[in-house]
Amino acid sequence: MKDRVIIFDTTLRDGEQALQASLSVKEKLQIALALERMRVDVMEVGFPISSPGDFESVQTIAKTIKDSRVCALSRCADKDIDVAAEALKVADQFRIHTFMATSNLHVKDKLKMTFEDVIERAVHCIKRARNYTNDVEFSCEDAGRTPIDNLCRIVEAAIQAGATTINIPDTVGYTVPYQFGGIIRTLFERVPNIDKAIISVHCHDDLGMSVANSISAVQEGARQIEGAMNGLGERAGNTALEEVIMAIKVRQNILNVHTNINHQEIYRTSQIVSQIANMPIAANKAVIGSNAFSHSSGIHQDGVLKNRETYEIMTPESIGLKQIPLNLTSRSGRSAVKHRLQQLGYRDDDYDIDQIYTAFLALADKKGQVFDYDLEALIFMNKIKDDEEHFTLDYFNVQSGSTIVSTASVSIIVGDTKYSDAATGNGPVDAVYQAINRITKIPVSIVKYQLASKGQGENALGQVDIVVEYNGRCFHGIGLATDIVESSAKALINALNNIFRAIIVAEEKQRLHG
Repeated sequence: MKDRVIIFDTTLRDGEQALQASLSVKEKLQIALALERMRVDVMEVGFPISSPGDFESVQTIAKTIKDSRVCALSRCADKDIDVAAEALKVADQFRIHTFMATSNLHVKDKLKMTFEDVIERAVHCIKRARNYTNDVEFSCEDAGRTPIDNLCRIVEAAIQAGATTINIPDTVGYTVPYQFGGIIRTLFERVPNIDKAIISVHCHDDLGMSVANSISAVQEGARQIEGAMNGLGERAGNTALEEVIMAIKVRQNILNVHTNINHQEIYRTSQIVSQIANMPIAANKAVIGSNAFSHSSGIHQDGVLKNRETYEIMTPESIGLKQIPLNLTSRSGRSAVKHRLQQLGYRDDDYDIDQIYTAFLALADKKGQVFDYDLEALIFMNKIKDDEEHFTLDYFNVQSGSTIVSTASVSIIVGDTKYSDAATGNGPVDAVYQAINRITKIPVSIVKYQLASKGQGENALGQVDIVVEYNGRCFHGIGLATDIVESSAKALINALNNIFRAIIVAEEKQRLHG
């Protein structure tokens, strides 16, 4: 254990707090399954007391995940802990993560308590959580700005109360590596029962130091790193897990620690999180950016051609980035499609071959050739689509030009009934959206519209991501097609289905049950 670093993922809790639109239960489950496949040790999947939706998500993931430990967050409050335990109890094994602010600024101005009161409440809540599980984590919120004497006192008290993991967060990303590493070193020197718990770190990136701070803490004895895929999180984000994981792997010779992560799943997990969360990855992002393994300088290109190690400290394959050229046509059989997916690393239970093959044939008829990125896009859309959609796009037709008003006619299947309508708009996409809104009668406003090419060439698939607002809440929709207007229409339909499931159905249930 002394040489292994536990990887604690908080993409679905701290990471989600940075998103424009909340994720649905199914979207969260898809991310959780990807994290499990990557073999994260612990995944923090929500804050159950915050909303019925978060409670449902935590409970659903806890029922499903078997190979990673599922964790839920709670404040140091009896009700929070009880609700977290209720959501998690369906899991074979689970962790309750409770936190309390410890810096002078937080204790005096936010909590309006004395430090003795903070210790007393923390001890009480840790003991309460231990009634539900022997895996309890306690976080000293804003530990990076907490006086070291106070930090030592509360860490000792928390371990004595039964906390098995103690988290030292740099909550506002304030510290620098030598300082943060010094905090961890001092805890090991001064807390007498420090050997009874795992010391964890949770660093934010406000000064761009989160990964460096986390590595410094590991060098001083910390054995759990908390972070999120792609560095998602509040403000500037959390520690990017893909970066610390690969830092530990590449520099194992000096760090002398390792993780249990399946490194070949890093790239795919990163892409799943990016697409579902609607958070694009910067091209120059370390490890998983599109430029991470590209070389434009002539000197670099010459060196890489002679020996890749001259300018690459890791290979694309080491994170699961497989560059297999696929060139399938409508004449290709389902066995050929399945074989290509296996080459890309997909397992049989990752997709429904009948659904994927049907979508593949439709796409091949439009494009002529289908490539690896096309197949992966089809799998992604298939996984996030719910089996039962209240709204289904039947067909659309648009008339548009520089000298005429854009007009669209749209047909949508609502439940079991088909409805058609027409509308004009400021361009073909707006006209389609106006017609859809006339049929569905769900008044939404477009907050964000984003178009991205999923592939290369004039027949590349276009993915449209939109964020819409309905009754003060934001919802994300995704559409994929070779035609931009079609992918735009599908994105709005996807968002409307998310609204229908999340709000309208819930409101109807509440009305019926009084």
